[in-house]
Amino acid sequence: MPSACHLPWGAQALWQQLTPLLPELSVEVVARLDSTNTELLERLRRQAETQPCLLVAEHQPRGRGRQGKAWLASPGASLTFSLALPMAPADWSGLSLAVGLAVAETFDPQPPGGTPRLGIKWPNDLLLMAPAATGGVATGTATTTATATSALGRKLGGILIETVQVGAKRMAVVGIGLNVLPRPDDAAERALSWGYACLQELECGLTAPAALARLALPLVRSLQAFERDGFASLRERFAARDVLLGKPVTTTLPDLPAGTADGVDATGTLWLQVAGQRRPVASGEVSLRPAPESGGSVAGGHVAGGHGEAPC
Repeated sequence: MPSACHLPWGAQALWQQLTPLLPELSVEVVARLDSTNTELLERLRRQAETQPCLLVAEHQPRGRGRQGKAWLASPGASLTFSLALPMAPADWSGLSLAVGLAVAETFDPQPPGGTPRLGIKWPNDLLLMAPAATGGVATGTATTTATATSALGRKLGGILIETVQVGAKRMAVVGIGLNVLPRPDDAAERALSWGYACLQELECGLTAPAALARLALPLVRSLQAFERDGFASLRERFAARDVLLGKPVTTTLPDLPAGTADGVDATGTLWLQVAGQRRPVASGEVSLRPAPESGGSVAGGHVAGGHGEAPC
């Protein structure tokens, strides 16, 4: 028998909030599940049903990101959930950026011209910036790790998007994982190349259920807007939170070893300035890491357009 949840998730209120936009939606909250993304994908393949489902797990001992990378999270310290829904956009490119923007704008709303605290690292990571601003995006970190990556911010969360064909429909499974509570010590933070950040640094006392209640509706609206309009209309808003813009980066592509990040285009494709030329970064072929600017070690995550490392 499944163990009871320890937090007040308000599943009924979530369902009432979302069903006007997603008829036939089901909302499920469980105390423990290896991976919400994996669970929903297996259900879709096994049952061939296309009804939307929001699946929340209080604790994911085997939370995963793209390429099966593990996500370490203490029980109750993170918000980890996946939303499965049918989607038929004209172009899937940029979907992870649209989702990241929905998350960032929900928890870090900014007036026009404001300096954001939550930035997005192409294509799927959410980073918490220090108050100092550089190039329109706040940069810096409260950690003491002397790396080029830490200068971009500390990792607050990530996104994992997977799709599966079910009959005549393509189902998207949108996984989101966000750190909510501070870690009890900094041992785990020191093991992370990007450092550790949490939502309570933006809003003291915020809980995982409250964060989900705040995010669920803007997320669904963002997904439906993306399905209708694509990424192009979001490009300017993304640029304000693009933590790589203007930064030196290295790649694993033999013909594109290094360059300077030069923003994204209307499809969400990343472009680099290389020897006076603009070059696109092909999805699925590049590991993107900030290049050392003043020595120190460098580490980063593997990148694939629209899919990436996340605690889901």
